[in-house]
Amino acid sequence: ELKSVIQSVPEIVEIVGSSRADQVLQITENDGEKKLKEVFKSLFTDLISVSNSVISEIIPKLIRRLNSKREKLTEKEELVLRLERQYPGDIGVIAAFLFNYVKLNPGEALYLGANEPHAYIHGECIECMATSDNVVRAGLTPKHRDVQTLCSMLTYKQGFPEILNGVPSNPYTVKYIPPFDEFEVDRCNLPEEASTIFPAVNGPSVFVVTSGEGTMGVASSKELVREGDVLFAPANSEITVETISGLNLYRAGVNSRFLEDSDTSKTY
Repeated sequence: ELKSVIQSVPEIVEIVGSSRADQVLQITENDGEKKLKEVFKSLFTDLISVSNSVISEIIPKLIRRLNSKREKLTEKEELVLRLERQYPGDIGVIAAFLFNYVKLNPGEALYLGANEPHAYIHGECIECMATSDNVVRAGLTPKHRDVQTLCSMLTYKQGFPEILNGVPSNPYTVKYIPPFDEFEVDRCNLPEEASTIFPAVNGPSVFVVTSGEGTMGVASSKELVREGDVLFAPANSEITVETISGLNLYRAGVNSRFLEDSDTSKTY
């Protein structure tokens, strides 16, 4: 895929230089993952670090070429044109060629490990994030960009991200469990005049109501909830949800796999 980008996007070669481009083209399967990451890091760093004066020349040239193409544009090329309209003169427009372009259908999810860059392009989603002490930006933003820090911290892991479809917990609820301990997410869609129970777990939870109206709470206390409400549930609390006009909500809590491991360690 990297070789294809180098061969089909001459503007990137113009920015990083032919010798850097040749490093990508000469990579083989025998070079191993470490060498591939080194080459990818060098390519990305050279691209994202280019001066504003160069970018101001290259991006218009890229846009003219794409607009003049007689054959059908690829999805990535159409995306680049849309990004340029939103963020004219931003290096992230060209850097998008080095990213996966992921389209999620309703009910699908993906997870990102630490130090992996991403950008939300269009649509609505629920994002759950572990505690972090920084957000480092490099493109597609009017905010401060810390390019040097970003380039030094990225994993340069390659491959298409895994798409999670979730595991049904009951007829109304689907659970998404990423491969790290900090959190998991439940998606609950309740029809009109229906009810469900979130069993007590050994950890706190946060609920976000995205649409509808209903009641939520423990046996001794119920709260009327509607779109936009956020509720906190302490550990070991069984939460009952009942709808009035249908209800869509999400629960974020500590990853159940982590809680199970903690219980096991306590037993020993």
